[in-house]
Amino acid sequence: MGLPQNFLVSSVTLLLAVAMAVNACPPSDREALLAFRAALNEPYLGIFNTWSGTDCCTKWYGVSCNPETKRVADVILRGESEDPIFEKAGRSGYMTGSISPSVCKLDSLTTLVLADWKDISGEIPSCITSLPNLRILDLIGNKISGQIPADIGKLSRLTVLNLADNRIAGALPPSIVNLNSLMHLELSNNKLSGEIPSDIGKLSMMSRALLSRNQLTGSIPSSIANIYRLADLDLSMNQITGSIPAQLGSMPVLSTLNLDSNQLSSEIPTSLLSNGGLSILNLSRNSLEGNLPDVFGPKTYFTQIDLSYNNLRGSIPKSLSSAKYIGHLDLSHNHLCGPIPDGSPFDHLEASSFANNDCLCGMPLRTC
Repeated sequence: MGLPQNFLVSSVTLLLAVAMAVNACPPSDREALLAFRAALNEPYLGIFNTWSGTDCCTKWYGVSCNPETKRVADVILRGESEDPIFEKAGRSGYMTGSISPSVCKLDSLTTLVLADWKDISGEIPSCITSLPNLRILDLIGNKISGQIPADIGKLSRLTVLNLADNRIAGALPPSIVNLNSLMHLELSNNKLSGEIPSDIGKLSMMSRALLSRNQLTGSIPSSIANIYRLADLDLSMNQITGSIPAQLGSMPVLSTLNLDSNQLSSEIPTSLLSNGGLSILNLSRNSLEGNLPDVFGPKTYFTQIDLSYNNLRGSIPKSLSSAKYIGHLDLSHNHLCGPIPDGSPFDHLEASSFANNDCLCGMPLRTC
């Protein structure tokens, strides 16, 4: 005698429900996401309309889970995206609200991206430093204020910290040097003040350090030269004083160094201009003194050298004409004197590259 039809239907339904529950995110993760969403308002694209149902692992916009544990692993919400939802709307994203501390209950989170929404404000929840697996924290392009959490150094697996283009103030927390896995540090265009930690050289994995357009003071720590993977260092548009550490010129992979618009003084280290790997060097708008080092040669390859608006004296080194390549050279607004050397790169530079010096002459300026 067979089983009743309604028994079979209910059994299948129960089995399906159990299977869906097994594959769904845990209720605690779902509740944390909904509380996170409740603190935000996205009025134009409707991306949060997808955050419905019991399973936040599937079809919730910007949310993905660990396939084995079904725990929420990534929350990636970018206000500038090539996603069809943006293309269809024909606009970039706009979101208000703040980052709810409920996000800290997602204790398997590896990636939190809440970037380029223009108007998210409030502070970074201090509990964010309790997320043991967090690898990427990207909050660029909002109006986030307050300070960087003091215990940020507890995020031992963090590889990317991007808080650029916000309103974050205060000093760099001393614990930041404990981010042993950090590769990309981007804090540009904020209101950070105080000095760069003297032991920042402990960040041995870092390849980019972008801290421009802040209010940083003090000197450039010589320990930066210990970061042998560092390729891009930008400390421009701050209030940094003192001399440029000569050790920066011996860094093996440093290719871009922007120190412009600070209050740096003393002479330009010879090692910077003789570094064969350095491609972009901007030291403009400081108070650098002395002569231009005569250290150029056949291995010299710069796409850009900008030394304008300083107090450099003496003549332009003739060895510059022996360089393999120099794309853009700006020596304007200094106190240089004497004839401009012949040949490359001087034969393709405009007069503006040499303007407002004491007594330079020769092409492309007046004849000597």
